[in-house]
Amino acid sequence: MTDYHTVYKGPEGETTQWEDIQRRLGNLPPKAPVWKPDPYTPEVEAVRDTAWVEERNEAELQEAEEAFEDDRFLEKYRQQRIKELQAAAARPRFGSVELIRGNEFVEKVTNAGSDVWVVVHLFKDGHTACELLQQCLDELAAKYPSTKFVRIISTDAIPKYPDANLPTILLYHDTRCLKHAVGLGQFGGPKRITPEQVALVLNSWGPLCLSPEEDEEQAQQAQIKAMVARMVDKKAEGGDDEDESSDFED
Repeated sequence: MTDYHTVYKGPEGETTQWEDIQRRLGNLPPKAPVWKPDPYTPEVEAVRDTAWVEERNEAELQEAEEAFEDDRFLEKYRQQRIKELQAAAARPRFGSVELIRGNEFVEKVTNAGSDVWVVVHLFKDGHTACELLQQCLDELAAKYPSTKFVRIISTDAIPKYPDANLPTILLYHDTRCLKHAVGLGQFGGPKRITPEQVALVLNSWGPLCLSPEEDEEQAQQAQIKAMVARMVDKKAEGGDDEDESSDFED
């Protein structure tokens, strides 16, 4: 007849009183540690505030639409940030000095666009001072792609233009020639001219040599000036305080 034995075992890691006594006496090896899962640590969800919005690109902000639908302020700020990124992407970008001909001057300089600043270098090949200035302009054009830099042979732009006036820089904006510089004197002369010195002079004429961050800040300042101008116009027309407040929030 088969002899059946039933063995009862407690939970894993549980020991009997007799085993505990034997371990204290050193008759049994130490008890193996019982495996335990790591304590649960919930993932820290990123705080979606204005700082979080500033760090996202346009695609990420489009995907995050649902995350902001319950927060009217952040949703409004998200929409504003998307518009800023789209406006920045739509701005003209150049990045090099373009060689143009006389018959292209009106199209590429005079009518370049109301939001485009154009630096024109009148030069001649083999002219030492022109070559020094051109090296600086090449570096600035690559560093500040939101400004358009072009060069044109002096007599191609202005017939019989005297070589004694070379190099000449012209600054065009919104169809008008606003500034000009003849020779290298304003840039420190042939021995001291540097891209930094040229950028310093150009920036005294307008927002020509700005980093992307400075360029965006300049655009925001222009928006603020336009908004203030609208407020002043409304006040002059007798608009009430409520209208002014809502205009400022826009």
